[in-house]
Amino acid sequence: MNKVTVLEIKFDFASDTNVIFPVILSDESEAILIDCGYPNFLPLIKNAAKENGIDISKLTKIIITHHDFDHMRALAEFKTEYPHIKVLSSIDDEKYISGKEKSLRLQQAESIYDKLPEEQKESAKEFQRFIETVENVDVDICLKDKESFSWCGGVEIIATPGHMPGHISIYLKDSKTLITGDALVVENDKLMIPYPQYTLDVVDAKNSIKKLLNYEMDRIICYHGGVYTKDIKESLENIVSD
Repeated sequence: MNKVTVLEIKFDFASDTNVIFPVILSDESEAILIDCGYPNFLPLIKNAAKENGIDISKLTKIIITHHDFDHMRALAEFKTEYPHIKVLSSIDDEKYISGKEKSLRLQQAESIYDKLPEEQKESAKEFQRFIETVENVDVDICLKDKESFSWCGGVEIIATPGHMPGHISIYLKDSKTLITGDALVVENDKLMIPYPQYTLDVVDAKNSIKKLLNYEMDRIICYHGGVYTKDIKESLENIVSD
């Protein structure tokens, strides 16, 4: 039986209550976590999975949609606790996840530092130090655009650059579900791309959304915002034309 489980992880960050929505795909032979949260999120994800009847120790794979710290910061924790888990990412993101090259988010933070007002520089430095704490992990399997797998009723990898150049989304053929990572977010019940300060190339991001219009979708699952089902095609077209 193919199953898509959306985890709702509530937590406090930067004095605010936040929520992320990692996803677990499962069938008779696979249990695949898509993105894994901030530092020390293994217990939170383990508990959320348990509440949904899933034993996290049975995970076979973790897919990282892109190397932002909130999507991969707990990856080393998972690999330490469960070394059998295979790590998957896009072929373009592998070098950042494994530490062969400096995080693009850290490069972005460093590049704008000197342009910031003095009163913002200390918090900016703190943010840089936070990104630098990310533990690198070797990627076992590199994924390519339009690559398909039989897992959980059929999975297709979709390259969706923009937020980051190596960003991928995952299309589930069986349930006509798109898991977007940060290619899309839901804000105030509206589907949108992340704000420009978080999106490295807005033009690429919109072109990626245009590409998604080729897929038949009954629901979209956003890491930030959760499940979206309302007027999907119209919402995507509005993003492209905006």
